[in-house]
Amino acid sequence: MSLTIGKKSLGSKLFDLCNVVLLTIFAVTCVYPFLNVISVSFSTPSASNTFGLRLWPEQFTLEGYKMVLSNKYIWTGYYNTLFRTLVGTLLNVIFSVLCAYPLSKKYLPNRNVWTLLIIFTMFFSGGLIPNYLLISELGLMDSRWSLILPGLIAPFTMIIVRNYFMSLPAEVEESAKIDGAGDLRILFRIVLPMSLPIIATISLWYAVAHWNAWFDSLLYIRDPDKTVLGTVLRKIVIEGSQQFEQYEQAFNKDAANVNPSIIKAATIMVATIPIIRVYPFIQKYFVKGIMIGSLKG
Repeated sequence: MSLTIGKKSLGSKLFDLCNVVLLTIFAVTCVYPFLNVISVSFSTPSASNTFGLRLWPEQFTLEGYKMVLSNKYIWTGYYNTLFRTLVGTLLNVIFSVLCAYPLSKKYLPNRNVWTLLIIFTMFFSGGLIPNYLLISELGLMDSRWSLILPGLIAPFTMIIVRNYFMSLPAEVEESAKIDGAGDLRILFRIVLPMSLPIIATISLWYAVAHWNAWFDSLLYIRDPDKTVLGTVLRKIVIEGSQQFEQYEQAFNKDAANVNPSIIKAATIMVATIPIIRVYPFIQKYFVKGIMIGSLKG
């Protein structure tokens, strides 16, 4: 007599089949436009001007990337974005952890009050004009710090970290206190090594947010040499700005090699590929960090 464990019924199989079909369609709708942008970025003007979507370039060329990478605004944007992403993410993680750790302790006086005050900022804020006036009065206008300091702690992310800390066994910290360890030593020597999944998760969140951000740079930055890559990308793709004289001269000089569509597609790829390459290295921590960090409230 054989015993079959986990045998699925016909309804379960049909349900799984529908899920696979729907998720496949959803994946195709997400990936196909991205492949089309890649194809256009490697195409010649005659191929890029043809109607319809395509999966691969019909006439391969690197002229679009050569022109994009030869423009100084792209490289200054890269530098400013890398500075913002690296420094901003580091400070975000440090201050989020320093805020979340004491709030995870039941013996903190008025812990629920401080938590509710932080959660309140998730739903209500001063608005665009008060934020602009605050940045101006603090003397942060046209400074890279205006892109980092206002969002130093994201309330939602901090709450996730707090919940993760609350899920850790209290006995580990108690044994360390018996041995004479202080709160900071316990945090950096015991708690953080046990919290790599959530640290990797929030680092990814903060890094992606910094890399993609452009609106605050548009508001607070006037010096072109301090503009982030997202703002440069917006000027090329959305506004169609002609302030990039190198592009305009190239169009007039040799229109057979490149056109605005190729420039836009190549710029999108140059701005997108670096942050996409980061995800696979911390993917294994991502789901675990979110699931564990959302268990307790």
